[in-house]
Amino acid sequence: MKIIALETHVVAVPPPHIGGMYWLFVKLKTDCGIEGVGEIYAATFGPEAMVPVIEDVFARYLLEQDPHHIERFFRRAYSSGFTQRPDLTMMGVVSGLEMACWDIIGKAANKPVYELLGGLVSERLRAYTYLYPVNARGEYDYDDPDLAAECAVKNMELGFTAVKFDPAGPYTAFSGHQLSLEVLERCETFCRKIREAVGNRCDLLFGTHGQMVPSSAIRLAQRLEKYDPLWFEEPIPPGQEAAMAQVAAKTSIPIAAGERLTTKYEFHKLLAAGGASILQMNVGRCGGLLEAKKIASLAEAYYAQIAPHLYNGPIGAAASFQLAACTPNFLIQESIETWGGFHAEVLQQPLQLEDGYIIPSREPGLGVELNMDVVRAHSPYRGQRLHLQMAPDPVDVRDTAPAKG
Repeated sequence: MKIIALETHVVAVPPPHIGGMYWLFVKLKTDCGIEGVGEIYAATFGPEAMVPVIEDVFARYLLEQDPHHIERFFRRAYSSGFTQRPDLTMMGVVSGLEMACWDIIGKAANKPVYELLGGLVSERLRAYTYLYPVNARGEYDYDDPDLAAECAVKNMELGFTAVKFDPAGPYTAFSGHQLSLEVLERCETFCRKIREAVGNRCDLLFGTHGQMVPSSAIRLAQRLEKYDPLWFEEPIPPGQEAAMAQVAAKTSIPIAAGERLTTKYEFHKLLAAGGASILQMNVGRCGGLLEAKKIASLAEAYYAQIAPHLYNGPIGAAASFQLAACTPNFLIQESIETWGGFHAEVLQQPLQLEDGYIIPSREPGLGVELNMDVVRAHSPYRGQRLHLQMAPDPVDVRDTAPAKG
């Protein structure tokens, strides 16, 4: 079996752009007629730059190659240009192409990918969602803690046993910073009101995005401990493991991190430093399914758990479910609400969620297929915004608006 062709589709996500501004889907074709789909989670450059990069990596390291040779592909791409170090953009491309290879491998074996990566462990996957509160005008409103509490109850009634929110203010290109007393108070108010609303039936996931310096994160953690969150997510920017460990050592709240990290090497540094006990790799960025499985194994050796990150499209989600289903130290999987809306429309069959739990597909490969009519109708993305963006200016202490989900 050989890979003979690549298709790349940059799909514009319609308003309100839940899951990002656009999704990068790839499709690989083999000489025996099997096709595999993947998704690249790469936000550093716009799609007009990414598409030729994807094509270059494919031509150099996958064209005419056997899709089963995952390790060969990874090492050759990882070493491209005499690098042999974590490269976020390269690993994003590798991740999407690699999961498409696994889709082909699973279809050829007539098995779900999780059966080929260690076998099924969990038939149902615990899931959580961000809170997307809607006000009386029908608009998303992230400023009102009472509205957030109402939204938490609604999600709990749908079966979710955990909800995530980020009231810690804007994250900018100049973060981390010191949170103002007003923002610290608002964070505590959100936690208090949501905890009062859900009681002990739902975990609180405090989902910051690297807004703080360590001292500010410690100040905030001390305020939040009484509400017993399941985690404090990425309280400081990535890249300084010792600083993350400084926060972890000063709070009883577990630290979760990893959505902006890539490869086992970066995750190993975080674990070795004691910076996190919950790893949030994104399968579409960290190096692919096999690399994510290795990261999960590293975590297992440190008695840490995984909670895969997901803020992209449904192909990356389906791959993440395959990882979660075969991983013994899996904790919880990020969901985007109940996988309705455009996440469902772009697939032939929607992802399955029952009573707050994801049901891994039993179909071969990743278990999903793109609805190409919908893909073509929303391609290509012609906007100028990146998949995700940070505020371009330093934080103003008078700007108290919560971060958007």
